[in-house]
Amino acid sequence: MLEELKKKVYEANMELQRERLVILTWGNVSEIVREKGLVIIKPSGVPYQELTASQMVVVDLEGKVVEGTLRPSVDTATHLILYKEFSEIGGVVHTHSAWATIWAQAQKPIPCVGGTHADHFFGKVPCTRLLTEKEIEGDFELETGKVIVETFRERDYRHVPAVLIDSHGPFTWGKDSHDAVHNSVVLEEVAKMAFYTLEINPSLTAMPEEMLKKRFFRKHGPGAYYGQQ
Repeated sequence: MLEELKKKVYEANMELQRERLVILTWGNVSEIVREKGLVIIKPSGVPYQELTASQMVVVDLEGKVVEGTLRPSVDTATHLILYKEFSEIGGVVHTHSAWATIWAQAQKPIPCVGGTHADHFFGKVPCTRLLTEKEIEGDFELETGKVIVETFRERDYRHVPAVLIDSHGPFTWGKDSHDAVHNSVVLEEVAKMAFYTLEINPSLTAMPEEMLKKRFFRKHGPGAYYGQQ
């Protein structure tokens, strides 16, 4: 079972490269096996062109390596806290994709100004607050996960499966690793669209609530009617 999941997580990592969301070693994908309390994740600092399925690292929910010879991603602690706090997710992705990272570095959420965004994210994609000096000097990756959870205290992580880390970059999640990659692809596109839209019309405000609800819920939830049954 773990060998198949290693292959799946490897393929999800390589999908990031094919979609041009990562270069060099700038990204990682993981997937959780909840019934076993195990997470498969990319190893730290391995270039994508050198990556193999056998190099995927298996850790428990405390971050202890249970299978693999390489160190897991430096962002493992962030992935783990998301799995612990967001009980319905099965995969997590972190990238430094250009357009989403531009918004993160600007310390701005991505506003929902059009239907493409509303079809996938129910409202703005939030940006976290900046970590405090104490948080930065402590367990940095763990604190990064905690600030994501804090950002979603008043939001539904299932309806907005993405976040921007202030001054850093994006994280996305989904039902499994490939779904989380899909959300990273969508996030990058809507980040680019929002940037140019606001360049053309800086006074534009967010999409009206009634239009947001119509577009989002026709594709998500029990009343969805988009696509084939």
